[in-house]
Amino acid sequence: MKGKHLFLLILIIIVADQALKFYIKLNYYAGEEHKVLGSWFRLHFVENEGMAWGWKFGGGFGKIALTLFRLVAVVWGTFLLRDFIRKNYHKGFMICAGLIYAGALGNLIDSLFYGLIFEQSNPFTQNVATLFPSGGGYAGLLHGKVVDMFYFPIITDAKYPSWVPFFGGDDFEFFRPVFNLADAAISAGVIAILIFQNKFFKQVKEEKHSTVETKSVVDDKTQIF
Repeated sequence: MKGKHLFLLILIIIVADQALKFYIKLNYYAGEEHKVLGSWFRLHFVENEGMAWGWKFGGGFGKIALTLFRLVAVVWGTFLLRDFIRKNYHKGFMICAGLIYAGALGNLIDSLFYGLIFEQSNPFTQNVATLFPSGGGYAGLLHGKVVDMFYFPIITDAKYPSWVPFFGGDDFEFFRPVFNLADAAISAGVIAILIFQNKFFKQVKEEKHSTVETKSVVDDKTQIF
C-alpha cells in the first residue's frame, strides 16, 4: 500500500471525526440526546475526560499523563507506519494500522486543544458551547475533554437475573458506552488485526523463512569452498 493512500485514509477519518465533534460541541449541550434511527441509534453528547469508551484514568494528573501517553503513541506510530510502508506490509494490515493511528490522533486533538478553544458545555443551564470564547476556553493545554456522541442502546429496560453474582437484579442495557468515530476506528482496526492476523502476517513469515533459507544456502556454499 502506497504511503499517499494511507495518508489519505488517515486524513479522511480525522476530518470526519473532528467535523462531527465540532458539530456536536457547537450545537448540543452536555447530555442532550436526539434519536437518529428508532430508539436504538442516538446522538448523545457526553464529554470524556479519560480513555476511549468513557473509561477514566485518575484525576488531573491522570488526565495529563493520558494526554502525554497519547502524544507519545502518535509520534511513535508515525515512525511505525513509515516502517510498515517501507517493508511493504499486507494491505489489510496497513489499513488497520491507519485506522488505529487516525483514531488515536483524533482523540489526541481533543485532549490537547479543546480546552483552549471551546467554552464549557453546561448540562444544568443547557448551555451550548461557543468556539474561541472571549473569556478563554474551559481548560488549559493537555486538559481538553474528548467529545463522544454515538449511543446504541439496543436492549433497554432489562434486568440481570437474580442469580448473577454482584449484578443480580440490577438494570441491564446493551449497548451502554457512548463513543466517537475515533474510538470506532481504533476498535475496528484492533479487532480486524486479531481476526485476520494469520493472513496479514503470512507474507512477513514467508519472507523471513525465505531469508533464512537463502542465508543457509550461502553458508553451505561458503563451507564447501
